[in-house]
Amino acid sequence: MSLTGKVAIVTGSGRGLGLAYAKELARQGARVVVNDVDQQVADDAVAAITAGGGEAVAVVAPVGSTETAKALVAAAAESFGRLDILVTNAGVLRDTVLWKMSDEDFDTVVNVHLRGTFTCVREAATYLREQGEGGRIICIGSPTGQRGNFGQTNYAAAKAGIVGMVRTWAMELARANITANAVIPVAATAMTETVPFFKQFVDAAARGEQMPPFARRVLGFGTPDDVAGVIAFLASDAAAGISGQAVGVGGDRLALWSHPQEVATAFQDGGWSYDQLTEDFDSLFGQVLQSVGQPMPQPPAEQKAGQAPTEKAEQR
Repeated sequence: MSLTGKVAIVTGSGRGLGLAYAKELARQGARVVVNDVDQQVADDAVAAITAGGGEAVAVVAPVGSTETAKALVAAAAESFGRLDILVTNAGVLRDTVLWKMSDEDFDTVVNVHLRGTFTCVREAATYLREQGEGGRIICIGSPTGQRGNFGQTNYAAAKAGIVGMVRTWAMELARANITANAVIPVAATAMTETVPFFKQFVDAAARGEQMPPFARRVLGFGTPDDVAGVIAFLASDAAAGISGQAVGVGGDRLALWSHPQEVATAFQDGGWSYDQLTEDFDSLFGQVLQSVGQPMPQPPAEQKAGQAPTEKAEQR
């Protein structure tokens, strides 16, 4: 098994994507520290892993604080004697438009996603550097952090910030042979169930039905298990040369997100005045202005109507 002898922490791993990551890491030989805010959910996750022949312990605590980060790393060290892999997956949603978003809505999401990623990675990186054998940091991003999404100011800020931190950590941790990467998953979970566009596919997955090719290929939307293999790969020695990347995965699709870069440049002696910009901006950049939001292709007509996909649709 590729991760035999390794020890992993997976935050927010009681259910959904996090549980799929934890189970796959265990299947590949890693011993796992599970994390959730619900004791029963955490215990059930540990039981599922051990039933599959793996080893796991649970830390029940909300991610965000330094105290939780320390408890997670301590659990790995005390239970299994080391730490090799951290997957920061814990998250919450408080979706609403900007003018209705409260301070609490914003702070709650940023605290769990952004601050929680920071505190957990800081604690894990400190331990890994002292251990001196390298390591793997895998942080979970989102298409919302890459392109924005209506009603998700807080979530977009946190997820974009995570990818920015990953790029920085890839540089800072390179000499210690610790890689840092982001994974951008798209899968049927309790979070995506709230998105009307995805609901029919989430419901189909919940019924045990296979998602149609439109979902798996055109949208790159699948199940949590479709994402788990990428997590295990990035946690392995096979990915030792991969760092600072944002890897997209969902359904049948695997992708590599580009880093932001200039798409066009122009120069003006003495700099750009208001008058000069008013006169020239559109001709210089009007054709290359960047889009926002995730483009959503229209599904085949029979799926829009809630009907089962035809044989012809499945072959597309």
